[in-house]
Amino acid sequence: MDFVQGMRAYTKVVELEGFAAAARELGVSRSMINKRVAKLENELGAQLLRRSTRRVSTTDTGNAFYARCVQILADLDEAISSVREQQDHPSGNLRINAPMTLGTLHLAPLIAEFMGLYPDVRVEMVLNDRYVDPLEEGFDVTVRVGEPEYSTSLVTQEIVAAPRVLCCAPAYLAKHGRPHQPTDLKHHHMLHYGYQESGQVWRLTDAEQTLSVAIQCIMWSNNGEVLRAAAVAAHGIAMLPTFIIERDLHEGRLVPILEDYPPTPSSLLTLYPRHRHLSTKVQLFVSLLKDRLGEGANWQPLQD
Repeated sequence: MDFVQGMRAYTKVVELEGFAAAARELGVSRSMINKRVAKLENELGAQLLRRSTRRVSTTDTGNAFYARCVQILADLDEAISSVREQQDHPSGNLRINAPMTLGTLHLAPLIAEFMGLYPDVRVEMVLNDRYVDPLEEGFDVTVRVGEPEYSTSLVTQEIVAAPRVLCCAPAYLAKHGRPHQPTDLKHHHMLHYGYQESGQVWRLTDAEQTLSVAIQCIMWSNNGEVLRAAAVAAHGIAMLPTFIIERDLHEGRLVPILEDYPPTPSSLLTLYPRHRHLSTKVQLFVSLLKDRLGEGANWQPLQD
């Protein structure tokens, strides 16, 4: 930024043929203009101006440098203006990826609101429950529920905690009994989020440590709604985020179990490529996500 300030001071001195006039134009003191131009010359290792008591003129090097400065500063001002204009009137394409249940229950109205606020942005919303590589598949923003991920090529932002609960139907407990310790789960029917090859281990916590608990699954699915339906139908115990089952818990269709051993923490996350960090569309969408689904938001599912 100091170098750019030096370039601006220098071009004004050349255009207005004096330090005093340049200072008035830029709204700073004459000594500041002198200091900026002198620092610029020092960093370049070249004399740009010939100074006398009556006038200021450019050296041959200074004249050539002035022409380049004019073009560079014009390009910079155009880029700044473009970003500021985009901030007020963003346009172009925005590709978003999210899990199916999160997308249908909570992101759908948010996307509609975003499109109303920024009608010149064309939104592509892809919902699926498989693991997506945002870079390989060209997504501007990926929304996930899980543990924070750290990558040299992706920016990860935590929107809000997304706690999970071990739960089952009251009818299941009446038939199979209530587990009291994590080790009791090996005697129960488990409904697992993921695939069989992804492993049959749940990670729970107590006051001191993380516990890895081997489980016996009767069902696997990469969709939370499928597991919720099976749990409500009393087929087994599931580990599900509260944004899917909050109403079921409130109305008694599902009940929490092993509350002293909660699942490891989970969060609602956004991921986007580092080269998209200054994208106005991305920042506006992430900001809306934080406003609507961040701390204190209503995560009540839209189930009947």
